[in-house]
Amino acid sequence: MNVLVVDDSKAIRSKLKRYLEELGHRVVGEGASGREAVDLFSKLRPELVTLDIVMPDMDGLTALRQILAIDPGAKVIMVTSAAAVSNMMEAREIGAMHFLIKPFTQPKVAEVMEQIATAPRTEQKAPPSAAA
Repeated sequence: MNVLVVDDSKAIRSKLKRYLEELGHRVVGEGASGREAVDLFSKLRPELVTLDIVMPDMDGLTALRQILAIDPGAKVIMVTSAAAVSNMMEAREIGAMHFLIKPFTQPKVAEVMEQIATAPRTEQKAPPSAAA
């Protein structure tokens, strides 16, 4: 699977990239902000995006809305250390497919990737107000 990894922490991006590549996936791009996530998604059209919730410039929830406005069938995994239930619930309502809570392990990444790979992404509700 071609994956875009977006997190403001270079260490997290490197760790996630390594885990994904060990699982046989291809990281096609990396970003450090929500704005980069949207720009890179538009250009690269990856099969999957891992998206941090708390980032500078544009948060992950706003980026998620904009990515889903570009492609309502986009598969997005939200990544967060602030395991705030409200953020996770909002991300799910917007259209996130899954979550990774920092610190994550390679087996947990493998489990989530397996669930994503087998989940169809054909029906997606329109994201609320994608303009921002």
